[in-house]
Amino acid sequence: MTITATPVVKDGCLMVRGKVVLTRVPPNVVISPASGGSAFIGASLKNLSSYHVCSLGVLEGYKFVCLFIAKIWWMIPRLGKSGSEIPMETQMLLLEVKEESVPSDEASFQPDTGNTFYILLLPTLDGPFRTSLQGTSSNELQFSIESGDPNVQTSQVFEAVFMNSGDNPFELIKDSIKILEKHKGTFSHIENKKIPAHLDWFGWCTWDAFYTEVNPKGIKEGLQSFQEGGCSPKFLIIDDGWQETVNEFRKEGEPLIEGTQFATRLVDIKENSKFKASGSDNSCVDLKEFIETIKEKYGLKYVYMWHALAGYWGGLLPSSENLKKYNPKIAYPVQSPGNLGNMTDIVLDNLEKYGVGVIDPEKVYDFYNDQHSYLASSGVDGVKVDVQNLMETLGSGLGGRVSVTRQYQQALDESISKNFTDNNLIACMCHNTDFIYSSKKSATARASEDFMPNEPTFQTLHIASVAFNSLLLGEIVVPDWDMFHSNHSTADFHGAARAIGGCAIYVSDKPGEHDFEILRKLVLPDGSILRAKYAGRPTRDCLFQDSVMDGKSLLKIWNMNKLSGVVGVFNCQGAGSWLMKQAAQEVTNLTSTAKPLSAWISPLDVEFLEEVAGGDWSGDCAVYAFNSGSLSKVPNKESLEVSLDVLKCEIFTISPIKVYNQNIHFAPIGLLDMYNSGGAIESLNSSLYPKGCSIKIKVRGCGRFGAYSNTKPLCCKVDMKEEEFTYISEDGLLTLELEGERSLKDIEVSY
Repeated sequence: MTITATPVVKDGCLMVRGKVVLTRVPPNVVISPASGGSAFIGASLKNLSSYHVCSLGVLEGYKFVCLFIAKIWWMIPRLGKSGSEIPMETQMLLLEVKEESVPSDEASFQPDTGNTFYILLLPTLDGPFRTSLQGTSSNELQFSIESGDPNVQTSQVFEAVFMNSGDNPFELIKDSIKILEKHKGTFSHIENKKIPAHLDWFGWCTWDAFYTEVNPKGIKEGLQSFQEGGCSPKFLIIDDGWQETVNEFRKEGEPLIEGTQFATRLVDIKENSKFKASGSDNSCVDLKEFIETIKEKYGLKYVYMWHALAGYWGGLLPSSENLKKYNPKIAYPVQSPGNLGNMTDIVLDNLEKYGVGVIDPEKVYDFYNDQHSYLASSGVDGVKVDVQNLMETLGSGLGGRVSVTRQYQQALDESISKNFTDNNLIACMCHNTDFIYSSKKSATARASEDFMPNEPTFQTLHIASVAFNSLLLGEIVVPDWDMFHSNHSTADFHGAARAIGGCAIYVSDKPGEHDFEILRKLVLPDGSILRAKYAGRPTRDCLFQDSVMDGKSLLKIWNMNKLSGVVGVFNCQGAGSWLMKQAAQEVTNLTSTAKPLSAWISPLDVEFLEEVAGGDWSGDCAVYAFNSGSLSKVPNKESLEVSLDVLKCEIFTISPIKVYNQNIHFAPIGLLDMYNSGGAIESLNSSLYPKGCSIKIKVRGCGRFGAYSNTKPLCCKVDMKEEEFTYISEDGLLTLELEGERSLKDIEVSY
């Protein structure tokens, strides 16, 4: 029998690579082969409708991880072993398919990659219809398909779900997104997008510092306090609170009607009185003068302004003379059955009651262009565009949710391209596939719900969510793991995660409330950061483990730098519970009583490490633990044990050891006092001589530089000047101090 990777239905079973994936597949389900062994799954349906639910068959016996919309704005992961555990609104489903293997007595760390493969299911957009997956109590796997407009109906769908398989889960997801990109033509893979420059600089967001009370005086005070601490942000996000808005439901002299604040509407594209000469603190003339001042005084490179995709949370005020040309009309959101079946959201609950001033899709480009051109003329460099998934609820009468989302996205992309030269856009609250598969140019987007400083049970959920969500989002955008507070009980936990996340690093500290010890582990003196190469994602052995609630698993997140790998290990157990999942016990007091948990870390945790190792790789790695300061030589297939208490972490830089002149073993670690030490290494070259060699390394930043060497060097030079160094023969740690103003330094180690 020929075993094919392309999914086929035989005798009522859907099979991939000879393995039965689904049983009791209904006869109306249709498989259409696509490229590279992949396929689309569709179905003929009983009647014309704008909403259908269709069974694909019964799913049992495979571990899975899925990403689903828990609340309308955000995805979270769910792990399980049967179809009944798959929530509504699932947008990615990854199955682990294992075959029995012969047990081994070897103690080495060798994942069962040879007898394991993975199956990926991605519900897609099919014309004006959007698909999601869901399970039933009888383990049926279903897809639901909807247009969001009662007038947009269908009785058949050919490309509801994309299905593919592969031996490497990360390559499988990447290859599948690229197949869809080529086939659909409605979105772009991250490799084909222009990356905003702000990502490589330290930033500050005003949200938690001021919320909507943000004002020029407070912003200046915040920037001043950063400057006095020697760690100035280079990009600033002026979040919600700068726009001219009105709550038309609040009468003068009367108390606020609870809920109406979410229906506050925009009345002008220009800044409100706080940012004008008439403002209460009189600290600026207008937005332009204010931005010029803070850029000049505090060395800011980029200033972003916040706005909602619909203009504001409640849209535009239809009676506003300044905004009438965009033809806004009040519409009332209609949520999908999937959203109503999961968790409702207070914002949507109130907008359903009070309505949204929806910009005419034919006028939405004019709105964005007018607002963005005004902001650009005021010195603004980009925008954070929030509340994006709102559009999925406003498709009725406009061709449906996919159609209206795509119109808005295309208009936004066009305006960003015209007004901001570097694709300076941060997308937010945009996790639905309407956005994901319509994202042509948007190159960075928030990866999870907000960092919640006052919610102790949300901290571990945040780290796990951003890592798992990056499995999918990281192929579309650079995931933004959100701001955090440097002066917070979990600052080390969050800071370490951001350092290896491949994401922007920015905080939302109140003025004067900073921990510069934390910040100096993240930010170089020139304000740049050591951003890792990819989106940080769970290691392969963590993909199907619940590192938040199973009580035993640590979360490992891997990434790459130019010449090394990095693995962060986080204890996320006992400090929170996933939404919509009942904890086995209360978690409120577990953080003080839970025992430390252990895990094994190995060079094999870093996918594609061989790509940076090169031909001179010995097969061994130098593994540097950031917090403990220990350096170990670890063969590629062996491992080290790490034990961590709740809300504690460790970061391991994993640098391939290369052999020079047959007897010199060397591996650069990087800046030892930075969380992502290896991110400082820009390049390495060597010169070989009959009786020795010279190794030259380009390094960004200053501080303690470290490397592994199996023997003591003759001398070390920095920028051609010989410098003192220390060498510890017991572990091979070579260190020297990098000083001076130059951000890029040349190190030469001679043997």
